[in-house]
Amino acid sequence: MHKRDFMKAALVGAATLGSGAASVAKPAAAPVDDRAYMAGLLEKIASPVLAAMSKGELKKTFPLELSPTWDGRESGVAYLECFGRMISGLSPWLALPEDATAEGKVRKRLTEQALQSYVHAVDPASPDYLLWRGHGQALVDSAYFTQALLRAPKALWEPLDATTKKRIIEEIKGLRRVNPPFINWLLFAAMNEAFLLQIGEEADPMRLNTAVRMIDEWYIGDGWIKDGATFHFDYYGSFVMHPMMIQVLEVMEAHKAPFWKDDLTKWRELAVKRAQRYSEHLERFVSPEGTFPPFGRSLTYRTAVFQPLAMLALRKQLPAKLSEGQVRSALVAAHKAVFSQPSNFTKDSFLTIGFAGHNPALGDWYSNNGSMYITAEGFLALGLPASDSFWTAPAQAWTQKLAFSGQPFQKDYAVDY
Repeated sequence: MHKRDFMKAALVGAATLGSGAASVAKPAAAPVDDRAYMAGLLEKIASPVLAAMSKGELKKTFPLELSPTWDGRESGVAYLECFGRMISGLSPWLALPEDATAEGKVRKRLTEQALQSYVHAVDPASPDYLLWRGHGQALVDSAYFTQALLRAPKALWEPLDATTKKRIIEEIKGLRRVNPPFINWLLFAAMNEAFLLQIGEEADPMRLNTAVRMIDEWYIGDGWIKDGATFHFDYYGSFVMHPMMIQVLEVMEAHKAPFWKDDLTKWRELAVKRAQRYSEHLERFVSPEGTFPPFGRSLTYRTAVFQPLAMLALRKQLPAKLSEGQVRSALVAAHKAVFSQPSNFTKDSFLTIGFAGHNPALGDWYSNNGSMYITAEGFLALGLPASDSFWTAPAQAWTQKLAFSGQPFQKDYAVDY
């Protein structure tokens, strides 16, 4: 597919809100269109950020937008939020082998820009040196920054020069100064320690073990996890809890890290099972039109809601009840429902604060337009090659589409793990 055809397919897909999966008469067309749409949309989200930051010009060109209820913290936190969250979701796509396709050429360009952006992020002499040493918010977004390096080590970590690697390690260790509150922030501290452990640096076992123990204590059943002492009915299981818990446990298991109880393999397998159950709920949230319930904190994170579903698809760990064709169709439909609104982007294609369109009033007291780039986490399945069965399987109706068209669909029952 030529690049102009690749982008045309993405634009055509974005314009067909509510079409959902391909028609029964043309099942072969859906996989190509679905991937082209998702890849084109992710390129649109990532390109302005990486094009600017790779030249040290993100702060110069990224127009800050703060929530009307902004708490007054230093606004410079937005740039680490923007790059860290975006690169985390983008990284599996960049990890694919190089190829000569139009998509491959896009990935190559974005990877080269991402590497240069990592250099600027930690170079004190760069205009785009990020706010590592100011507000404690840096701990949050450093975890996405390092998560990307764990997800795509050969594409994003290994090619970096020795000076940049040393600077990254210093900045990540420096964030141990932030004492994380006993909420989801424990996982941000643990993710950074997992990164250090993975690259052979000394990691803090207390930060790793405390996060795992508390997330387990906060698990309330049927796939749902409290955020600290209080249960919040929101999507933090998607934004943080399930994905980071699994990744932290994987690294600990691989390196035989000190652990407080039983064996790490059992705990990692349990975390996956719980994420699978939670993902069954996510799939059932998608309406026949691709919309999904707008509830809870950080709603402006848009399609990051579907990070666990996309992550399990990437890892070939989808629940047995969910086929690849139905999950792909549901994810594409949800992205179309959100991103069909042009006001999601500024005229320069930077994300705005909002949900399905620009709506700054939906922002929380910690929200800025850099925060919005966590939506890239909904695109993790692009880390599977175009030839993978996730993309080539025939499109299938997801649960609500079956239910509201009078077709048979599976009943749902709680689990006891």
